[in-house]
Amino acid sequence: MQLLSKQLEGQVRNSSMIRKMFEQGIELRKKFGADAVCDFSLGNPDLTPPPAIIEEMKELCETVARPAGLGYMPNAGYPDVRQALAEHLSVEQQTAVGAEHVVVTVGAAGGLNAFFRAVLTPGEEVLCPAPYFVEYGSYCGNYGGVLKPVPSLKPSFRLDLAAFEAAITEKTRAVIVNSPNNPTGVIYTRDELVALAKILDNATAKYGRPVYLVSDEPYRFLAFDGAEVPAILPLYTYSVVIGSFSKNLALAGERVGYVVCNPAIENVGELVGGVILTNRILGFVNAPCIGQRLMKAALGTNADATEYIRRRQLMADVLTEAGIEFTMPAGTFYFFPKAPFGMDDKEFVSLLADELILAVPGSGFGCAGYFRLALCVNTRFIVQARDGFRRAVEKARAIMAERQS
Repeated sequence: MQLLSKQLEGQVRNSSMIRKMFEQGIELRKKFGADAVCDFSLGNPDLTPPPAIIEEMKELCETVARPAGLGYMPNAGYPDVRQALAEHLSVEQQTAVGAEHVVVTVGAAGGLNAFFRAVLTPGEEVLCPAPYFVEYGSYCGNYGGVLKPVPSLKPSFRLDLAAFEAAITEKTRAVIVNSPNNPTGVIYTRDELVALAKILDNATAKYGRPVYLVSDEPYRFLAFDGAEVPAILPLYTYSVVIGSFSKNLALAGERVGYVVCNPAIENVGELVGGVILTNRILGFVNAPCIGQRLMKAALGTNADATEYIRRRQLMADVLTEAGIEFTMPAGTFYFFPKAPFGMDDKEFVSLLADELILAVPGSGFGCAGYFRLALCVNTRFIVQARDGFRRAVEKARAIMAERQS
């Protein structure tokens, strides 16, 4: 008997790779102990929230005791929170943004779903660079849209602008970019984004309707070596920025994000109103009230991410010693190395698991031949994994040499 929809059955099959790594980690910990397993599979931030969060939580204990302290609010979020967020984003995006252009959402994931529900007609396409965050396909597919990945240039993972131009058709409704990027850590330059915006300008004129540029920015705060994360809104009229406070304020479980629509969009109120409506009818209703208050109190601050700088360099040293090829991430807390000797990424990840090292195959991100490592772990696990990486590479070398003989 068919219990699930045919569409969801396919999504469950496609998500099995990441689920398998999660389940394998549970089994390995049971067998060998939690301290023996070096789990780099999940991007779950392990930072301490900034002091403003802690102080606001104390204040909220008094607020929630009042009548309607945890009651309903406007679907777009508390008015004062929207205003504060608009002021913050005006600086960050180098564009004057009003509260009327901002919707507070249930994380960036909720924001993406609300936006795609508002603009996609079944059969329309959303382009994105590959590799990409694995759930983009589901976020589009939820509303009949089709994700159309465009492979990035290798090994740099820069945008292949010619490929984007060739991929755009009358079905293209949006392009989504994620910078700094999960899983590669690449940060797209201003020149790249200006060139992409020009392509979208031409497509919008050609097809007589907007092709949106959606910038997914949960990792904006985590750029290394002084790298610039360019503001999107000044670069393209039909641009939308979607972000969250899961990483920079260590509020992942509170699910607070936002959608900000470019004020330069003609009749922008119609677009914002559509997102507010979809935010409600999808069942989100509104972003968590406590999370909104915590976010407002901590706007302009970040959790201390200096530990990620140290882990980044340490992981680079470990991978280099093991002979694993990688591009140094310019941002995020991920590495996206290449599976050695041309080995299948799933096979190499299996070799790592034999060494009690958990990673995610790049196939799960639309880029076979690579694997993702998350630095959301205690530094001692990176050190502990040093010999395991080296042994896995030696096993891969022997296996591939035997196959070629």
